[in-house]
Amino acid sequence: MKPDRPLSSVPEDAEARRAIRPVVCYPPETLPAPDMALYHAAREGMELIGSVTVPPREARCFRAPAGHFFRIRSIEGPQVGDLNLWNAGNLKERFYSGKTRALHGTHLSTGDRMWSSFPYMRPMATITHDTLDWYGFDAFGGSVHDVIGTRCDPYTHNLLSHGGQYHHCCHSNLTRALAEETGQPAANIEGDVHDVLNVFMCTGFTRDTGQYFMKASPVRPGDYLEFFAEIDLLGALSACPGGDCSAEHSSDMAACYPLQVDVYRPDRRLLGDWHPPAVNGYVCSHGL
Repeated sequence: MKPDRPLSSVPEDAEARRAIRPVVCYPPETLPAPDMALYHAAREGMELIGSVTVPPREARCFRAPAGHFFRIRSIEGPQVGDLNLWNAGNLKERFYSGKTRALHGTHLSTGDRMWSSFPYMRPMATITHDTLDWYGFDAFGGSVHDVIGTRCDPYTHNLLSHGGQYHHCCHSNLTRALAEETGQPAANIEGDVHDVLNVFMCTGFTRDTGQYFMKASPVRPGDYLEFFAEIDLLGALSACPGGDCSAEHSSDMAACYPLQVDVYRPDRRLLGDWHPPAVNGYVCSHGL
């Protein structure tokens, strides 16, 4: 219950209503399952072909071709990152965090997939290794790598700070990086920046008020989150101005560190007859 919120009268059957058991909206058993054994085999002997360092409070773009792996790594200190993904050949196809959350849950780890927006709705990337999978859910209900938060942004900061003009929120960082990568003005490209995977961020919802919370990330140098690129990907990663998000974000007060994205090429023969997934099979008629 939120503070100072008036309550309606309590019905006589209130406890019976609360006691109704929940039903999972989207049972994962019928989702197309990733071939994790194939991906794990392909990881062996893969070759590093490129790295991008993301400076603190900035963002950088990277490209990961279909059938390649990429890792987001902590390299100097505890730092969270905000990840956007697009189809490298079509920015209209982009990561759909809300549907990914509905299919896999509030936080992602090994075996979960990042799904693309309508009308494409197919796997963009599959998480193949997570060095923080040991964390699970803590006593506060917190876990890492969430698809809850949207990204820190200058518009919300402006509201909460009574007019503040902060330019290194993740939304602005991602906008600048995408503008530089595409050669488009920031004003034209801002609409392509979207809700993120909060890599390494430790988050949850408070038990009493249901509010989104953050706490110090458990990430340490050497930790990484690894993905298999299901399609040709353009990615952008922001090193959040909140650092490890133990206290605040959208400011220059937190200690911040760089992140690194490494792209790996496997031996294509180890992928057998793997091929990028087709776009969603819905006919898009919408009953008309």
